Amino acid sequence: MNEVIQFFANTFSDFGLTDAIDIIIVTFVVYYLLKLILETRAQQIIKGILVLVAATFLSDVMDLHTLNWMCKGALTLGAVAVLIVLQPELRRALEFMGRGRIVRGIGAGDKENSKRVVNAITNAVEKFSNEKTGALIVFERQTILEDYAETGTILDAAITEQLLGNLFYEGAPLHDGAIIISGMEIYAAGCMLPLSKNQTISKDLGTRHRAGIGITENSDAVVLIVSEETGIISMAEDGKLERFLDTRTVEKRLLDIYLGGSKIRKGITRFSNARTAFDKAADESAKKSEMIYGKSGSSRRRREERDDDK
Repeated sequence: MNEVIQFFANTFSDFGLTDAIDIIIVTFVVYYLLKLILETRAQQIIKGILVLVAATFLSDVMDLHTLNWMCKGALTLGAVAVLIVLQPELRRALEFMGRGRIVRGIGAGDKENSKRVVNAITNAVEKFSNEKTGALIVFERQTILEDYAETGTILDAAITEQLLGNLFYEGAPLHDGAIIISGMEIYAAGCMLPLSKNQTISKDLGTRHRAGIGITENSDAVVLIVSEETGIISMAEDGKLERFLDTRTVEKRLLDIYLGGSKIRKGITRFSNARTAFDKAADESAKKSEMIYGKSGSSRRRREERDDDK
């Protein structure tokens, strides 16, 4: 018993604050690595790697030289294969680290406007559900979705129930794609999203749901989905889908996003402001050019047309 006490006394005699911090950081990293493995395809891949490592060890102990050579070669190639196969998961983990979680929400200054926007979206979603109108609404947060927005039509329009209804109306040209909401505006509509490659997704879910899950696997966006066949309301986040939501739950979730200490950026922060300022400057420049050169240009074109006729 004294030996055990002496062992622990020697072990912790030099234990200080830096050692405690070191242990906490390592524990945190290992926890999230295990969480990443259990929640993705990495779980099956890690099992395969462990079997391969065990086979390598046993073949070495039992002097099975050919099998040992093959296992060592497979392990060497497997390290590269793991990086390729788990590329989406690794990208998502790195984005998570880069974003962090200490991000301000939209803020109390926009509280009334936020409630107006949330009410408009909630009322539109309720109408879509009752009428079984398919809808796919993406809420942009820290990860900029410019690449996906460029696949659709840029709108930069205020969020209203009527506009949402028009965009997802079955006869509308943009109803098949997703809309991307950036802060308090509908930034783009008719956008194409990446489909999820998760094999565990129910076969009952169609392309709209797979696209909604897919964008959350590649970014920190939140997606509202209304099924065209059943009218069921779903919400996707972090690659997970929650179904059978009612409008009160949707409203609460959206208020948490807009008003909570959460992850949506204020008007998409500096990037959005710079983008809007650039667009306005370009429009003003074009108008000035038209005012200065418009008449002379049109007169010049008419003279050229007359010369061509002659």
